[in-house]
Amino acid sequence: MRPLADPDFWRGRRVLVTGHTGFKGSWLVLWLQALGARVTGVSEGVPSAPSLYELARVGAGIDELAVDVRDRAGMLVALTAAAPQFVVHMAAQPIVRRSFADPHGTFETNVMGTVNVLDAVRATPSVRVVLTITTDKCYDNNAARPPRPFVEDDPMGGDDPYSASKGCAELVVGAYLRSFFGIGDPGYDGPRLGSARAGNVIGGGDWGADRLIPDIMRGALAGVPIAVRNPAAVRPWQHVLNPLSGYLRLAELLHADPAQQGGWNFGPPHDDARPVGWIVQRLGELWPGELRCELDARASPAEARWLSLDSSKAHERLGWAPTWDLAQTLAAIVAWYEALRSGDDMRRVTLNQIEDFAKAGINVP
Repeated sequence: MRPLADPDFWRGRRVLVTGHTGFKGSWLVLWLQALGARVTGVSEGVPSAPSLYELARVGAGIDELAVDVRDRAGMLVALTAAAPQFVVHMAAQPIVRRSFADPHGTFETNVMGTVNVLDAVRATPSVRVVLTITTDKCYDNNAARPPRPFVEDDPMGGDDPYSASKGCAELVVGAYLRSFFGIGDPGYDGPRLGSARAGNVIGGGDWGADRLIPDIMRGALAGVPIAVRNPAAVRPWQHVLNPLSGYLRLAELLHADPAQQGGWNFGPPHDDARPVGWIVQRLGELWPGELRCELDARASPAEARWLSLDSSKAHERLGWAPTWDLAQTLAAIVAWYEALRSGDDMRRVTLNQIEDFAKAGINVP
């Protein structure tokens, strides 16, 4: 069986990650370091306190540049200085509720930030692969649509500012693919562009505001009631390492074959799409202590009640499949926060979970 990410491929590769101080970016940087890649992180700062970035000392052993993706000139300087072979664009405003408070900042970061990264890639000859990371919420999820999993060529859209901004970012990617990245041109040999879509990614070290797992774990660690909103909403929950393994494998494929450019879904098995209330109950059973919950009395933004991705393309072309199911995911999350409560070395704990995941992935058909 092939590894989830090939150490022989990644060893010594120069990889630039935007948003490397965020939850998902931090997990990716640690995995790339474990694979032997030479990483440059680009971020305007640390998005939360505490953070996985600080707890796991993610900045150790990498180059870092303090640049906001909204800064077009700054992004060009960053890519020129790093001369990466791979770019993974993760920097984003990722919170639905915050997008209502700051729609301008959300669109500026998620849409124009993507434009700035892609323009900088076009001006940096060293880049061979660029991945933009969006979300399952980029798809047009209108009420009249039949409840089926989204496929990659479904229409983009979104009623709330966050979802609309991600749909717009995907339209930007599509325009750049057709205009500058040679999609459909058999003789094209420039940078290869892929867009990866995954939703409701969870795992240890997430401290984001208005996100279910961080809210639950903050309450568990502090011994205070947990405010839960939209308990009936169904989401495709998956451990952060599941889609990250897909991103790494997609980058390897794009490096070899520009014909694979475009959008890719990375979602969990359909049986792992569960209601918010079910997740809360299950974590309460796993956590070694009491979890007290209450319904969030604040007005909740309108969100889709049902979201699911069809990942057949990734299964068939990449040989990718989720490694940890929802039961393993929730157990790993509880173990991570238990280790934090016990005062363990969280860099070691996080790297050990990456190693365990990678070993388990070799045996996934």
